[in-house]
Amino acid sequence: MTEQTGQSAGIPQTLFSAEALRQARAMPWKAGNEIRRWLILPLAWRALRGIEVGGGWRLYGLPIIQRHRHSQMRIGRGLNLRSNSRSNPLGANHPVIISTRRAGAQLTIGDDFGMTGGSLVCDERITIGDRVWVGANTVITDTDFHPLDAETRRARPLDATTAPVEIADDVFIGMNALILKGVCIGARAVVGAGSVVSRDIPAGAIVAGNPARVIGEAPATPDTPGRRSAGSNRPAR
Repeated sequence: MTEQTGQSAGIPQTLFSAEALRQARAMPWKAGNEIRRWLILPLAWRALRGIEVGGGWRLYGLPIIQRHRHSQMRIGRGLNLRSNSRSNPLGANHPVIISTRRAGAQLTIGDDFGMTGGSLVCDERITIGDRVWVGANTVITDTDFHPLDAETRRARPLDATTAPVEIADDVFIGMNALILKGVCIGARAVVGAGSVVSRDIPAGAIVAGNPARVIGEAPATPDTPGRRSAGSNRPAR
């Protein structure tokens, strides 16, 4: 078995750069992804209408945006959403869904956020820091959606319990994870694929499982650029 090394296949800054042409020759499907991205730009502008979003965004396929008229959505620069199953080899099960469902809900996302085919559902408050990457088909929500008590559920089916979610800078969340209401994920934490996060995760921890438990520690990067997000020092519960 031979060891393989190679150059990183990052996203080219421009469509016709030398790096873009090199990747198109080596991986033709990437060229197709970029062409489709450019073709949907007019529709992408419409999809993002009403959202405070920074420049440099890239939409691979159209996300589903559901914004309550009396809620707030704020997204930083460098947004990267992959809603087309061709745009990621892990495959998006559905377009990215971003939803604020109640008056007063606040969804805030920092710079360089990336997500493939997952859902962000905010009834109260979700705060996400800079450089957070979310794997394919992950769900992040601050609500139970429906009351747990049967009688209340019949009488008031949408009267669910909510609690804010905080995700600090440089967090990496694997595919098919579920981030539940009221949790804080500290800076640089890594959430394993398929994990169910129902409790706080300390900064720099690697967690996995259902419920998610600490199984390791991410490499320390004390010189990581950017601000420290709120909640990054909050202890695990």
